[in-house]
Amino acid sequence: MAKKEVERLRIQLRWMIRRDMAEVLEIEQEAFEFPWSDDDFTRCLRQRNCIGMVAESGDAVVAFMIYELHRTRLHVLNLAVRRSHRRLGVGRMMMDKLSTKLSAERRDRILLEVRERNLPAQLFFRSLGYRAISVLKDFYEDTTEDAYLMQFLSAGGAAVALPRRMAG
Repeated sequence: MAKKEVERLRIQLRWMIRRDMAEVLEIEQEAFEFPWSDDDFTRCLRQRNCIGMVAESGDAVVAFMIYELHRTRLHVLNLAVRRSHRRLGVGRMMMDKLSTKLSAERRDRILLEVRERNLPAQLFFRSLGYRAISVLKDFYEDTTEDAYLMQFLSAGGAAVALPRRMAG
């Protein structure tokens, strides 16, 4: 059903551009208790290895993703879907698109952190094949909350032992 909903919505994925920021900030504010600021987005997207992607329905941005390119991995920093478009397959579509950038020869995994209290996100990523590989103690600057480091391996990727980063 979700796939048909996404098709009906005619979702288009494209690179984020500056004029998307007002809608991206709206979605960010709606989605998170501790949202990124405009400066946080600007600082991140100015880095050469940081990429922004949006999902658009009609003329409206309905979701966004920020990720980093590293030599052997991709790292999702932020992902949010407008409340009105949740559970319709938009987030899955964005993550599926990101996973097409993996290859056994180069970048073979995607990493991301999820707040320990964010059960919906944990379940969403688990449904996509992500696994929690470590707990990052006192990870966030805005709270003392821990995070789960989650990983998705490409079909050809081998499980690689990652350094255990413990914040705090």
